[in-house]
Amino acid sequence: MSAPRLLKGFEVELFTGRLCGENVGVASEAARDLPGFVTEPDRRNLEYITEPLSDYGLLKEALLTPRRTLRTWLSSRGLTLLPGSTLSLGDSERFERSDPGNPYHALIEATYGTRVVTASVHINLGITDLPQLFAAVRLVRCEAALLLALSASSPFLGGQNTGRHSQRWHQFPLTPKCVPLFRDHRHYIEWVEEQLRIGSMRNERHLWTSVRPNGPERPYRLNRLELRICDLVTDPAELIAITALLELRVMLLMQQPEQLDPLIASSLSAAELVMLADANDLAASEASLDATLHHWKDAAPLLCRDWITALIESVQPLAVEIGLSHRLKPLMTLLENGNQAMRWQSENTAGRSIADLLHAGSLTMEEQELADHSCSAALG
Repeated sequence: MSAPRLLKGFEVELFTGRLCGENVGVASEAARDLPGFVTEPDRRNLEYITEPLSDYGLLKEALLTPRRTLRTWLSSRGLTLLPGSTLSLGDSERFERSDPGNPYHALIEATYGTRVVTASVHINLGITDLPQLFAAVRLVRCEAALLLALSASSPFLGGQNTGRHSQRWHQFPLTPKCVPLFRDHRHYIEWVEEQLRIGSMRNERHLWTSVRPNGPERPYRLNRLELRICDLVTDPAELIAITALLELRVMLLMQQPEQLDPLIASSLSAAELVMLADANDLAASEASLDATLHHWKDAAPLLCRDWITALIESVQPLAVEIGLSHRLKPLMTLLENGNQAMRWQSENTAGRSIADLLHAGSLTMEEQELADHSCSAALG
């Protein structure tokens, strides 16, 4: 009997603006008019959340339907959705508050400034068994750099090519600065309570790291893993492929904890694993698929794209068993052609302007939203 698929959902943050790439903030108005959309502290982007689903066809439609709704609303105002995860052409020194009277937004602006004005996609996997959840958080923490490398889409900031593949992850404030590899639920509760006591976390949501446990009453009631490291992935097939790889890797961990739980299978200490994972994340933000990373099992160096290829091979038998092998195919194309950031950097270096790249990227997003999606649900 095939293993059941996990529930999955997205938290999607999007920039709004004009086709020329100029950011225009309308988050407060959009959130007022459109059910399901919420504001971020800066008014130039806004967020929507999809319901948890196990079927990838339904998940893809849940991803695209709000984008179509928002695009229609924007179009009536001469605006559009913008690709990328940073203020590619926008004023990256100025904070534009979505709610000037919100004291939490005031705190965010005063503490972090525009470092937090980014777009991204968070991937949630439903895991209700707590030992399995924390094992999954440990494994994904140690392999998060690979998922950032696949998703990287933020080489530009303020009209400049930064040379990085994920400027977003490079600039985004990790809070608290040092997050351990949690042994279990009790360890997590005690650690969060201590951070709240000493003030390194303002509230229970103020854990900004590559991956975290999540649930209806953090840190006490948990039911999912939240991957936070990915840049915004506008291509739905690529995002579904990244999500499928994540799900398959976690399902394989559940079958083989002795081989895949870093606290059991690594020769490194927990503290060393944390330092290695954070260093890998930073390396991936610089060079993504071309970065040299270090494997969590023994700290051996390897090229990021080679590690991803090995991961895909490791999950293929399970993918075939549960009917997900076709969902992984876009990853091979991505590895061959490069992620969004690499493709943009190549074209920009060849002379194409950032504004032109954003224009083309926005039109591609619209084409993807309007494409025939009638077969998506049937494919599972």
